[in-house]
Amino acid sequence: MKLLVLVVGAGGQLGDAMVEQLSVRHVVVARTRAQLDVTNRDAVMADVTDVMPDVIVNCSACTDVDGAEDQPVAALEVNAMAVRLLAQAATAIDATLVHYSTDFVFDGAIDRPYTEDDAPNPRGTYGMSKLLGEWFAADAPRHYVLRVESLFGGARARSSVDRIRQSLLAGTPVRAFADRSVSPTFVDDAVMVTSELLRRQAPSGLYHCVNSGWTTWVGLARELARLTGRADAVIQETRMADAHLRASRPLFAALANDKLTRTGIVVPTWQDALRRYVLEER
Repeated sequence: MKLLVLVVGAGGQLGDAMVEQLSVRHVVVARTRAQLDVTNRDAVMADVTDVMPDVIVNCSACTDVDGAEDQPVAALEVNAMAVRLLAQAATAIDATLVHYSTDFVFDGAIDRPYTEDDAPNPRGTYGMSKLLGEWFAADAPRHYVLRVESLFGGARARSSVDRIRQSLLAGTPVRAFADRSVSPTFVDDAVMVTSELLRRQAPSGLYHCVNSGWTTWVGLARELARLTGRADAVIQETRMADAHLRASRPLFAALANDKLTRTGIVVPTWQDALRRYVLEER
């Protein structure tokens, strides 16, 4: 079934991939931050009622984790209050709302991948703002909240994974955390999951949306070095405490896709995702 999809935050890494790939199956209307201020109630309501989409996909986010500590209001406006506006707009026109959250809603104090049933406990302003956004998104009668993590790939690649690849290709040493574990998300697979949830008309709710399995940043860097033909690259192991970052990060942030699996949606492993990512970038 072809849907009319409004992608908000279309100028970012995830939003750009959503527009390009969802357009293959659906009619997509894209709105960048310059075209639509998601924090402006009147602008959001006017645009949504003008377009009248079947689905609103919200890729807008304030992702400066450390900056959020110094500018909490800005983070809350985009990551929480704007989501509330979009949920209200979706409810007003009976549209489905798709919203993306993060592993930063957890404290990282366990030693196995988090499931959707685990209680959040964010340790910083960014994580708290994203958790509020999850709650507001759930106000829409039909909604999907997808927790993604360490996004990488796409035409607007700008993540930590993308920067590691660039350093490897440039032959410069790579610094990577040995004590922070993640389940990264390839943007192509985030789009695939979004499309499949819509196609299957899966039950509304919260889903983890990451590539299967988990690794440390050192493990990821080594695999990426192998795939790019830079197996002899210098990878300098470091620890989170040595980075002296402004905001706390969860040390063990791996997520499990339990609900997606029960829905019948299988997300490829992070190793397979890295392989496809490297092939795309050649």
